[in-house]
Amino acid sequence: MQHMQIYTDINESIRNASKIVIVSHRSPDGDSIGSSLGLFHFLKKIGKEVTVCHPDPAPDFLKWVEGVDQIRIHETERESVEQIVLDADLLICLDINSPGRVGKEMEPLLRSFQGHKVVIDHHIDPDHAYFDLVLSNTHVSSTSELVYEFIVGSGNKEILDAKIGTPIYLGTMTDTGSFRYPSVRPETHEILANLLRIGVIHYSVHERVFDTNTIDRLKLRGYALSEKLELIPARPIAYISMTAGELERFNYRKGDTEGLVNQALSVDGIMVAAFFAEKDGVVKISFRSKGDFYVNELASDHFEGGGHKYAAGGISYEGITNAIDKFRSLINQYFPQ
Repeated sequence: MQHMQIYTDINESIRNASKIVIVSHRSPDGDSIGSSLGLFHFLKKIGKEVTVCHPDPAPDFLKWVEGVDQIRIHETERESVEQIVLDADLLICLDINSPGRVGKEMEPLLRSFQGHKVVIDHHIDPDHAYFDLVLSNTHVSSTSELVYEFIVGSGNKEILDAKIGTPIYLGTMTDTGSFRYPSVRPETHEILANLLRIGVIHYSVHERVFDTNTIDRLKLRGYALSEKLELIPARPIAYISMTAGELERFNYRKGDTEGLVNQALSVDGIMVAAFFAEKDGVVKISFRSKGDFYVNELASDHFEGGGHKYAAGGISYEGITNAIDKFRSLINQYFPQ
């Protein structure tokens, strides 16, 4: 356990705050939902007035998490969310390294916030100029794991219970690919053991995330893998793309394509994978890699995104064909033979 002074400083900021808002990145995933709700339940338990305000809604496969129905969504209730944020005196940003990660619609709200700003995150290059307190560790597997370490490191271990621990387990599980990525540390498993000791039902979390497929979702994924998986000749690179029409054909719901990029990466010999999804005139892109191949700079340099060395995301407003062509044109530059 490190960062003892920053744990103390963040804990003091929390104790002195009267109204706290938690925010995280656009297109929420298991870690953004897990870290947000884990911290939310902790703050509620110690008697703080706290609201989670996210840019857009959680995908359906995360709707079971206790407290997800209390998350306020900027996309659908803009005026009330902006008032909640402006009335707060402490803003805690989770799983983002800069306010830009909440998206163009919500970023101005964060930029205008006049109170104390804290970040807890595991991505590279946190925006020290924006945040007042920074708890950042790129060697930790997930922001949920960092939230756990903050709670324990600030002397609040006795506060932990299954309500707090379950979303923390969720975030750690999803951001480590069920504990198989290189980011998993011995400390990760020690945290998992402690979560089970306080009553987290680990197999229930796995079942709720991975065993709730709809027929449409299974058909979409089958089509994506059988018809849309492309391999770059003589290169260890693969990608999958889904047009807006194809998603509509399978009655797409948010979260249905989760993990497809990892399926492409799982092909024997593939070291870099990308997934392109077109919706509402925007192409969202997921990048994954392994070994000596890194995708974060490609995402940040050319697709308005970023992330980790082996897992990053991006976006394109130029249509799915142009986005794929751009990706292919950059292969030699970022992944030389």
